[in-house]
Order: sequence, then C-alpha cells, then structure tokens
Amino acid sequence: MMRIRHPSLALACLFLAGSAAAAPTLPLYVGKPVGGARVLYGDFDVQNTLDGERGRMDNDPKLPNAVVEAARTDKDAKGDALRLTWKDAWFSTVRIESAPLDLRPYLARGTISFDLKVNEMSKGGLAFRIDCGVECQRRVPYVIPARADQGKGWKHLSYALSCFAHDGDDFSAVRKPFALDGTGAGDAEIADIRFDAAGTPNAACPDYRTVSVTPEPLNESWSLDWWMPRHEEKLAEIVRRKTAGEKTDLVFIGDSITHHWEKEQPALWQQFYGKYNPLNLGYGGDRTENILWRLLHGELDGIDPKVVVMMFGTNNTGLRQDAADITFKGIERDIAEVRQRLPKAKILLLAIFPRGEGPSDDNRRINERINLKLPALADNRHVFFLNFNGAFLGADGSLSKDIMPDLLHPNANGYRIWQREMQPTLDKLMR
Repeated sequence: MMRIRHPSLALACLFLAGSAAAAPTLPLYVGKPVGGARVLYGDFDVQNTLDGERGRMDNDPKLPNAVVEAARTDKDAKGDALRLTWKDAWFSTVRIESAPLDLRPYLARGTISFDLKVNEMSKGGLAFRIDCGVECQRRVPYVIPARADQGKGWKHLSYALSCFAHDGDDFSAVRKPFALDGTGAGDAEIADIRFDAAGTPNAACPDYRTVSVTPEPLNESWSLDWWMPRHEEKLAEIVRRKTAGEKTDLVFIGDSITHHWEKEQPALWQQFYGKYNPLNLGYGGDRTENILWRLLHGELDGIDPKVVVMMFGTNNTGLRQDAADITFKGIERDIAEVRQRLPKAKILLLAIFPRGEGPSDDNRRINERINLKLPALADNRHVFFLNFNGAFLGADGSLSKDIMPDLLHPNANGYRIWQREMQPTLDKLMR
C-alpha cells in the first residue's frame, strides 16, 4: 500500500478543481490533524474544539450526570492518538473537521482505515461515522466487536468507504470526514486515520439495501441488558397463557411507542385494552429487522389473536435515515411473517406517527414518504391500513409537546388520542 511522505500533498490533490484522480493516501489524523483540520469533541448538541492536550464537558442540562472527555494520547509518538472517555452519555463523539474534501474518487475502491484501542466498553458501544454531504451522515455500528476488543490493545481496522455511502449521496464537499461516536459509558483511543484509494478492507459492514429485512437482535449499548430478557419474558408469558387456557385476542407489535403503553401508561393500557387480554410486543429502539428476529424466534407461537396492531419504522429513519423504500420493505417483510404465522388474524397497520416539531423535520418527512407507500400493503381482507396522524397535529402541522413531550413519544394525552382514533376500526375488526 502506498503512503504519501508529506500528508499535506494529499489534501492539495483533493482541492484541485475538476480533478478526477485520487491521491493514493489521504491522511486525516496522522500524529496530528492534517492540512488545517481540527479535532472536536462533545455530545449530541454541543461540540468543542480540542485546542490543548485535554478537554472536558460535564454541563449538559439534559444529562446532568454525563461526562465527555477528549485527550491527545501516545501510541507511537507523543500526542499521536485521540482518546474519548465518556459516561452516562446518550451520545458522545470525537471527530475530525476539515476544509471541504471531495471523496468521490475514493468511493469505488477506497477505504477508511485507523488503529483502535478499546480500554473500557462493558457498558458502552462505538460507531464510526462519515458525512455524506450536507445534513447527511452514515455510520457503521461497532458495539459487540468493541466489547470483544476491550483490553486487547491496538487493532487495525479498514472499512470499504462504500460502507458509508448510499445511492444518491453527495461526497463532493465533505467537511466532517470521520467521527468516533460512543454511547453509554466507555473509553477508547484512535490513531492513524486515513483514506486509501485502493485499500484492502479487513472489516465487514451491513448492506444498507438489505439490513431492514435481515433479522437481528437489537445490539445497542443501551439495549443489551434488557432486550433479550424482555424477549424471554414474553415467550414465558405466552407459555403461561397457553398452559392456563387464556386466549389472547389482541397483540400490539412495535417499538418504544408501543412499549410505553405497557411501561409508562399501564393504567391506560389496562383501561382501554384489558378486556382483550392483550399482549404487548413493543421494544424500545426496535427497527424492522429486530422485529423480524423476534417473530422468527417464537413471539407469535402458541397464540391465536383476532387482531394484530402493527406500527413501527421510525427507528429505521431516526438512527440510519434509511430511505423510505428500504423501511417499507422491512415493514412488508414483517407483515408477511405475521400473516404466515397467524393466518386467521386481522392485521391493523398504522401509519408511522409524526415526529419533530413541524412538517419540515427531516425525519418526519422520511416517515411521511413511508406512510404514502403503506396503503399498498392493505388488501382490506386480512390487512387494513389506518392513518390518523392528523389527530396529533395542529392546523399548521405542528406537533405539540403537550402530546409528545420529546416530539416522538406520546404522553398520556397522546395515548388517549391513539385509543380514541383507533377504537372504531378495532371494534369492527374484533367483530
């Protein structure tokens, strides 16, 4: 593999207008930021420049116990590595910011490579992120591997740059070419970050085109402690009901919005649906592929409900910003699995609920594109589609925090609206 002796020459090659050739190696952080780039660190809302040897953030009003620290540490020479340490942080990051880089010549055969050292990760997770244009980010998760790497010293990783590219992404002027992101609590170091025009990957990544239909448990740092135990509890509950001869007439399948019926609003859940002996199969954070894994691993076995209510997909949008057709394929696959396992049940598919403050919110706009596709899945014999999103919104399309305080999850008022708008259709299907 070729290396450039003077890293600044690589950046110069990228800035030449109309240049179609890529420099063999484009360094980002090799001993120090290259070509005038700078290092930033922080949380989701605020990132500070790492001007000295160390920086600390511990004043996030949303997360009063969160601490994010960044430091220059030593790998092969003084200060040639970057260290990110965090605790109780929903999100932390250390990233490179540079003048606009044209990364298009690296997409076909290029790689992003770096050395990684995981010091502590028993309660955390990592991801690698590259911007793909204005307000466009792509990430590769590294949660389970990061925990396996803990305490094993430096490791060289190389990913195909195509791991961070979707169809239509514009890499012509990237200002944030790399970030190391952490969740939960952890401590990791990174060094020798560079692009290679003809590198050899040694790490795999999910295929964004098929990930929504590829069954997988939810492997996020914040879900590992409870996700699989919840699955086992649901399987045990199904066995208990079957043994006791209890019939389950109603099943809800979804993500945290469904999960919170049971977790945050148990009194309303019982008041509205207790007469159906309902089963709540909502799991916070779930995407279409996580729901598919659960369906394939017994969560519908041994029950015979009259109606299955399904509503999910917003986590495909929020975490990965999957294109609407990709999330649609995931929802379609999950419906097909329910149909196969519960052929007598009626499926009530709900539009993905609105999120964000107004109609221009990027995630809401993606969800609305998904919602426009969902009626195609309804045959009005076995599968029925219902969209009552307007009941959550003001006349101008705004979403009130009196209904969804975080502009995503309903509170009691929001759940009452859900029940009120859905109940007439549910009554018909139950009959």
